[in-house]
Amino acid sequence: MPQRITWVGHATVAIEMDGVRLLTDPVLRAQLLHLRRHAAPPDAQVAERLDAVLISHLHADHLDLPSLRRVDRDTTLVGPPGLARLGRRTGFATTVELVPGDRIDVGALTVTAVDADHDPRRWPISREAGALGFVVGGSHRVYFAGDTDVFDAMRDLAGDLDIALLPVWGWGPRLGPGHMDPEAAARAAALLAPRIAVPIHWGTFFPRGLARRRGRLLVTPPRDFADHVTRVAPDVRVEILEPGMSLDLPAHVER
Repeated sequence: MPQRITWVGHATVAIEMDGVRLLTDPVLRAQLLHLRRHAAPPDAQVAERLDAVLISHLHADHLDLPSLRRVDRDTTLVGPPGLARLGRRTGFATTVELVPGDRIDVGALTVTAVDADHDPRRWPISREAGALGFVVGGSHRVYFAGDTDVFDAMRDLAGDLDIALLPVWGWGPRLGPGHMDPEAAARAAALLAPRIAVPIHWGTFFPRGLARRRGRLLVTPPRDFADHVTRVAPDVRVEILEPGMSLDLPAHVER
């Protein structure tokens, strides 16, 4: 099995490391509520032969039940409190709920739940569940931020991160609280000090009627992020991927 990450689009990333396949926040459809996928649809194989699915929080653009139904029901779901009920509804036999600081072994990898600064409610009137990031540790260490604003405690994760998967935008022309724009994501990169930062959560889904502004949102967020990182975290290398592109995890990454 290759050692690589593949950005599928939005917050969906396939992590292949040490013989284990993980998928984060799978949203695999062409349309989600009022959002339409601009990027090419993901390869069907992305949801096959998975060892675990990591769910950062229960918002519909991160926990999409129709997308989960494409995943083998023997796959372990890992996520915040509130996930087990939805996992049972979708037919999954094993769901592990974590809070920050908890960890679970998945094959040769250790998945650790970490904090995220994001409103986790699935609906405005629903009870709060939780929002998480994850650090996946094995021969490399990969941080998946989920949805979050930048916060000072991110520096506690610094030290030996190989890859940081950082959201730099969203799905519309504006961002609400609990998200990072390119400048905030660059500050997160400075706190985390990964060897490589990969911008995610941009350029994938757009509301209907956003055609005039869509072109700018397809290219500006990751480029702005890279420019800001050059200024505030010059030792961090930025790798901009298009949806569907992969990045190999080398044996050693020069800073």
